[in-house]
Amino acid sequence: MTAKLRIVPLGGLGEIGKNMTVIEYEDEILVIDAGIMFPENDMLGIDTIIPDFAYILDKKEKIKAVLVTHGHEDHIGALPHLMDQIDAPIYATPLTAGLIEVKLRQSKGAQRVEIIQLQAGDVLHIGCFTVEPFHVAHSIPDCVGFGITTPVGLIVHTGDYKFDHTPADGWPPDFAKLAEFSSRDVLALLADSTNADRAGWTSSEMVVKAAFDDVFRQAPGRIIIATFASLISRIQQTADLAQKYGRKLAITGRSMRENTKMARRLGYLEIPDDLIIELEDAIHLPKRDVVIMATGSQGEPSAVMGRLARGRHRGLSIEAGDTVVFSAYPIPGNEETVFRTINQLFQRGANVLYERIAPVHVSGHASQEEMKLMINLVRPSFLIPIHGELRHLKQHAELGKQMGIPADHIAVVENGTPLELDGETLEILPRLPGGYVFVDGASVGEIGWPVVRDRERLSQSGIIFVVVSVNSQKQVVGRPDIISRGFVNPNESGVLFDGVVEAIGRAVEVYANSAGALNEAVEDALGRYLYAETGRRPLVHVVVK
Repeated sequence: MTAKLRIVPLGGLGEIGKNMTVIEYEDEILVIDAGIMFPENDMLGIDTIIPDFAYILDKKEKIKAVLVTHGHEDHIGALPHLMDQIDAPIYATPLTAGLIEVKLRQSKGAQRVEIIQLQAGDVLHIGCFTVEPFHVAHSIPDCVGFGITTPVGLIVHTGDYKFDHTPADGWPPDFAKLAEFSSRDVLALLADSTNADRAGWTSSEMVVKAAFDDVFRQAPGRIIIATFASLISRIQQTADLAQKYGRKLAITGRSMRENTKMARRLGYLEIPDDLIIELEDAIHLPKRDVVIMATGSQGEPSAVMGRLARGRHRGLSIEAGDTVVFSAYPIPGNEETVFRTINQLFQRGANVLYERIAPVHVSGHASQEEMKLMINLVRPSFLIPIHGELRHLKQHAELGKQMGIPADHIAVVENGTPLELDGETLEILPRLPGGYVFVDGASVGEIGWPVVRDRERLSQSGIIFVVVSVNSQKQVVGRPDIISRGFVNPNESGVLFDGVVEAIGRAVEVYANSAGALNEAVEDALGRYLYAETGRRPLVHVVVK
């Protein structure tokens, strides 16, 4: 009996971010991408989220390679964590490999990881798989999708793509290769779904170039452009216009500076040495002679734009006459933070441009008509929508049906749901256990939802900390020490805290001889009392000694 091909999405399905897919046949595994996702508003204190890759940790010896489509954080951000756990080479195009090297170096994991550079058009034999990377256009250069010939059939993984005929790097997508795949009977298409709810075609990067030209021509003072540190094409567009309009370019933010240095070394950025200056020098030049590129397009408080908006940047401050450009879409969940940052910049006198009021950013993802074209070019037997929230995956599935793919040949699944193909049928298996893996400072996976929920309660209702002394007769000795933070004003808490003391006394009297823990009994009694008196549920912590 012929073995089946198993496809297990570990990230990117049912969400935007932390993309990761496992391709498995018998004892051989390929991993495609390993990205991060930014936390949502209720994930207090969490830095990033990575895929739960426990599924492959007991199969580490089977992993033949990690294939990377491109260098955005939602595709490479989790590689330092993954490569700490497995021993397999990473395959990536030169620019993507450079961005991965920067990331691994920052995590001190670069020395033991083998990175093998590939080019679009290569044919790679990795175990039982034949991998053919093909060029796609996106919002960063050197992007590829993968055609993977398996013992069961050919699958095509698009990565992030759009059909841009005039991309910033001048390298349009490889339509011919996609059409050539179709002549080989594509078994399954795993295709980007991010913009499945957007009609029409995604605008070309040339739209941004024209909008930036308007900004440079009209701005009366400094121009500050916020974008992703890995958006190399945007850095090149800015440098070209800085040279055209006689401005010097300063780049700030460690990740953006590192990526710029690497991309220039590899030849993906062509910027004259005399065009780039240090931020310290830019501050002393005439305002019309300066453009600054900065990190923080998602409103991150610790990034450059976040500190500028709050007046906390060590060497730079926003002044009237500055033009600030947000050249990025807010990642879902970040909208509130981004718009708060924009409002704060307006308050400081800046003129702020963002994609809702000016075409200073375009999506790097295909819209509906491009998705239809992809299906028509590849002509797969099965369609597996990937890279998107559930609403995007569902809409992509509807487009597939419109293009003639039978409903039972389309699999809309979420992370952790294995799919098995035998060349003629597609089976959806029960979802594997798993969930979010939170990165919180140096902690990876040690913080779970209970801690996050405690943080949420602390942020909403504060904490009451009580120390109670109890003698050998199980009687309260003296007045308990009560410490309140974020719950009530200490100067106005007298009557309430008198009631707390009484509630503690009653609880100790009732539960002194119970089999359960006295601490927990007092905490429960205090929680009920405080809710009855205030309608709020602070985090209550009691120490009985």
